Amino acid sequence: MYKLHIGNKNYSSWSFRPWLLMTELTIPFKEQMNPFAEDSNWDKFRSFSPTGLVPCLEDLTAENKLAIWDSLAIIEYLAEDYPNVWPAQKEARAWARSAAAEMHSGFSYIRNQWPMNCALRIEPFSISSCLQKELNRLEELWNEGLSRFSGPYLAGDKFTAVDAFYAPIIFRFRTFGYKLTGKPLEYYNLMHSIDSVQRWDSEAIVEPWREVSHELEFVETGKIIKDHRENQPEK
Repeated sequence: MYKLHIGNKNYSSWSFRPWLLMTELTIPFKEQMNPFAEDSNWDKFRSFSPTGLVPCLEDLTAENKLAIWDSLAIIEYLAEDYPNVWPAQKEARAWARSAAAEMHSGFSYIRNQWPMNCALRIEPFSISSCLQKELNRLEELWNEGLSRFSGPYLAGDKFTAVDAFYAPIIFRFRTFGYKLTGKPLEYYNLMHSIDSVQRWDSEAIVEPWREVSHELEFVETGKIIKDHRENQPEK
């Protein structure tokens, strides 16, 4: 049995990746929510995660409750017992691993300038040349995977880890009103139609928590034109 420690669904793109993969592939797990505090989460999160960060997967069947931290490490650990985590075809699997690794280590301008918030709709103040370069690269990558492996998912006809790694992008695009066309738009719409994605989205919007540092990130990125949490109680 697995226990997956995650942070706020409204903010935590890193948590979303393994949660979505495990949910979509029906890998049994217990979800453990750990809301971000205003100050350091180090002491609290260190009780289950060596890095003091989320996500962290606990394998409760292993001796000493083995902890696996970092989203990519979690995915690879799961793949040892669930081969459908990655595409079955070797070429598609190699491409999917490369694309997932690129997201894991790259796209810093998208990540920093367009943080994830499922509830907000924002009109960006501007799009820097560095951000636009990454947006172009991301569309290029999506087009490549969808064309090369015939879709409708990035590496073929089944949802795999590479789709989980790019799933937070669909919320970022929606929040900041980024317009897509062609195959990337079809993929964007497909991802939004997945029940597991819709579940995360709806649960994120009704979360009662607000964390100041995360909220300030969005004020700095653009004009907030809608907050779907406005009628939700705060704690």
